[in-house]
Amino acid sequence: MGTEIERKFLLNGEGWRAAVQSTACFRQGYLANTAKASVRVRLSEHPGGDLTEAWMSVKSMTPGLVRQEFEYRVPADDAAALLALCEGPLLEKRRHYVVVGEHTFEIDEFLGDNAGLVVAEVELDHPEEAFPQPDWLGQEVTAHTRYYNFRLAAYPYREWTAEERNPG
Repeated sequence: MGTEIERKFLLNGEGWRAAVQSTACFRQGYLANTAKASVRVRLSEHPGGDLTEAWMSVKSMTPGLVRQEFEYRVPADDAAALLALCEGPLLEKRRHYVVVGEHTFEIDEFLGDNAGLVVAEVELDHPEEAFPQPDWLGQEVTAHTRYYNFRLAAYPYREWTAEERNPG
């Protein structure tokens, strides 16, 4: 069984940009969202190269730090066809990879209807694992389900109220 242990954070400023080691562009959509799981298809393109990768993922809807996740590579052409089957708008983002110590932060800079939202994620081996917290890492939003990608596809950031944009 696949397990994802991930923490999500908002960012303090732009200091992380100087440490970006690589960037990929993602388009993703959801084939299904149920009370128990979401089924996602994702196509990744790496700027400056012709490398394209694609995955299908099934993720449990368990809120919080630890969730079940099953991820499978699929041919890019299949992913493109599956994206056409997704209901609702596709989620688009630039993912920047920043290595700090032994951890890689994935910083998602959302585009389109979610433009203006930037979220950092770090995957861990166990829930209590210590990890570096650079000064650009802001408030933790792991427990706020509105920051989950499948929710952003259904209720984009541009529609959020000022209160929703402040997770306080």
